[in-house]
Amino acid sequence: MSASAQDFRPDIEGLRAVAVAGVVAYHFSLAALPGGFVGVDIFFVISGYLITRHLVAEISQTGRLDLLRFYARRARRLLPAALFVIAATLAAGALILSPEEQALYSKGAMFASAYMINLWLIRWSFDYFANDATSNPFIHYWSLSVEEQFYLAWPALLMLAAWMKPGKRAIIVAIGVVGLVSFILCAWLTSVSQPWAFYFSPLRAWEFAAGGLASMVPARLLQKRPLLGRALSLAGLAMIGTAYLTFSEDAPFPGFLALLPVAGTVLLLKAGAAGARDGTPYSPNSGQNWVNAALALSPLQWTGRLSYSIYLWHWPVIVYAGMLAPELTPIERLYCLALTLALSALTYHLIENPIRRNGWLMANAARALVPALLLTGTGVAAAYGNARLAVRDLDPQQRVIAASAAEPSTARARAGCVQDYETVTPAPCVFGDGRRVIALFGDSHADHWSTPLIEAGRKNGYRVVTWLKNSCRASRISVWSAELKRPYAECDRWREQAIAGIIAAKPALVVISELALTSGRKMAGRDGDTARQDAEWRAGLRSTLTSLSKAGLKVAFIRDVPFNNANVDTCVARALWRDEAPSRCDQTRAYAANDAMAAVERDIVDSIPNAAYVDLTDRFCSATVCHAFIDGKLAFRDQHHLATPFAESLEPEVEKRVISKVGR
Repeated sequence: MSASAQDFRPDIEGLRAVAVAGVVAYHFSLAALPGGFVGVDIFFVISGYLITRHLVAEISQTGRLDLLRFYARRARRLLPAALFVIAATLAAGALILSPEEQALYSKGAMFASAYMINLWLIRWSFDYFANDATSNPFIHYWSLSVEEQFYLAWPALLMLAAWMKPGKRAIIVAIGVVGLVSFILCAWLTSVSQPWAFYFSPLRAWEFAAGGLASMVPARLLQKRPLLGRALSLAGLAMIGTAYLTFSEDAPFPGFLALLPVAGTVLLLKAGAAGARDGTPYSPNSGQNWVNAALALSPLQWTGRLSYSIYLWHWPVIVYAGMLAPELTPIERLYCLALTLALSALTYHLIENPIRRNGWLMANAARALVPALLLTGTGVAAAYGNARLAVRDLDPQQRVIAASAAEPSTARARAGCVQDYETVTPAPCVFGDGRRVIALFGDSHADHWSTPLIEAGRKNGYRVVTWLKNSCRASRISVWSAELKRPYAECDRWREQAIAGIIAAKPALVVISELALTSGRKMAGRDGDTARQDAEWRAGLRSTLTSLSKAGLKVAFIRDVPFNNANVDTCVARALWRDEAPSRCDQTRAYAANDAMAAVERDIVDSIPNAAYVDLTDRFCSATVCHAFIDGKLAFRDQHHLATPFAESLEPEVEKRVISKVGR
């Protein structure tokens, strides 16, 4: 029996199947596994376990590491399939995506080819108006980038530890220290700046370190205690199952929560190692441990073998399918799964496995590394070239759509005037030099009115002072921040200071607008406790308006704009790219306009002295339809923010219906 056959662990292959099944089920919405995304963390632990075991064995036997040989194996194993899927995804995108999307996502492909897309995504995550991540067909490469960066740094750490003090103890201490520091920083940043904790490889190193430490624990400690081994495997499976069933994307992850799937994976790995007696791993007929025997079953072994290719293919398949048919049925999702499995099997048998086991490439490290570097460079160059070609000689209509979506509002164009999530002290911005003041107060849905309001104010001798903060309604309602993964306490503190500041400034008029509560629910994809939320919102809106009214201030409350089920800029651009009418992106008024909530909102505003309700919905919607493209202009830059050129065209309406409230 070969060394590789002796080292093979069916339980690990089955664990890979569990990991990729969780990820696919989560992304395909095929099962109630809201925490399926932690399958990636299982992969991290497995990688740390296997790589550390291999490297430590080599150090123990030879006193050194053949790094070229190590990297050649990694290149043969990972690079060809990854670059093939990137190329295929780019080719499919040329038929499905608009030119601007092709250019944007080609940049993602460029970073993915170089295994650095995780760093690109950190920047992406802090852009309030960045394209929806779920539309990025390369976003799943972030975990592969983290893993490759681990492969670059880990051997050096182990060699340094062994050089400083020969023996495994120094290596264990080094892994432990790195893992502990990484975890502490990860847990802290999860609550402070979650994108860094999620995507930055040094802050995920503790998961690899957990696997590495597990590989250093002698299996014989459990081999003589089979009952303990069975208990640990059951506990590990229960931990992973609990994470799959109870975690959600709104949870503050990774942080402390990631300990659950990481610990569960460690327990399963150790229980599986303990089952290997005289070099024979668990099998379904061993009669020793049913969890590990189940992991060795043929369907899980087949899925585990294909897990890498499945992971590569599943995301572009479901992303592109969702673009072609936005409301995928369960049957259509199953078709997507079948396509993913078919593509994965072909990739495994025609590319991944043949290159991985090619005798000529295996004979010499340089034979693998030189083509690997050339392939990587080719992938980066091809993605960059595709990004440039996609927008070369761009159709004028496409340029108008792109420019409209990219143009910031008047307030947002000035740095710091729409404050970020972490800020708690208001920093009002002044526009114009009129003697009298209009205050604009609210979230980004107040901000997108800044362009027509500032111009209307200028024409009528008013200066506009803005009090704006991302995702922070003027209504006194405490919310959960999906961006921060925690209660948005900064908003509550900022709002109270803003209200006090506006009252102290004594403007002639306060203009308020904010994201409608029902639109927020559509964005979240769920309703939650609507009765409680509605009551809190009604009380919060009334409280804010009452505070301003009692201070003797006049208030104009602008009804929120319609909500769209997709980013309007990309929808219209794709429609034009396919020679379709922009009207295909229109929404039914019943879905988009939030009429029922607006009626409640109007009643509250009308009940407050000095407050007036301003409804501009007739500029967007007929009795039955709300439009995406109006008077030759893109109406929205995304799902629910006005495109600035269209907002400019509303200046006469704002002057007529809002400025007039000052003299009421």
